[in-house]
Amino acid sequence: MPQNEHIKLSIKRHGYRWDKEERERKKEARKFKKVALKARTVKGLKAKIFNRQRRVEKIETKKTIRAHEQKIVKGKKKDTESKEAVPAYLMERDQPARSKALSNMIKQKRKEKAGKWSVPIPKVRSVGEDEVFRVIQSGKRKRRHFFIFSTSYTKKSNCHSSNRTLSILEH
Repeated sequence: MPQNEHIKLSIKRHGYRWDKEERERKKEARKFKKVALKARTVKGLKAKIFNRQRRVEKIETKKTIRAHEQKIVKGKKKDTESKEAVPAYLMERDQPARSKALSNMIKQKRKEKAGKWSVPIPKVRSVGEDEVFRVIQSGKRKRRHFFIFSTSYTKKSNCHSSNRTLSILEH
């Protein structure tokens, strides 16, 4: 038996605690308070990352709730069935909920198709020296040599392909 399987073996032999489900339920209920406390206390870059994650989670839950509500929405209930024949163009009038869901699906597919063919155009801007060159210090004391090299791709005027430029300077 591997060393790390003693917990599984104990559960297999003796089972879970008698109040395991209740403890898990309470822990799940308290989780929101811990998350809210973290949201209040976290600072700086971690706060930005945390808030972005919370925002994404909220958007996903809202989408699932909205999709679930669209499925639940029901059309008009059929009154007493008439024995008369109903023309084909009138048959789907009793299902407005289904048509609403279909129209939303069609809108979503149109958005996906439009997004598939749209190509982002990059904005051209001048590149500063601090973006192109970077200083790396070497040696035991970090002050004897330093290398300046480009950290981005630059296009030379006399050459058609983009080359990575590298220049080494010693002081």
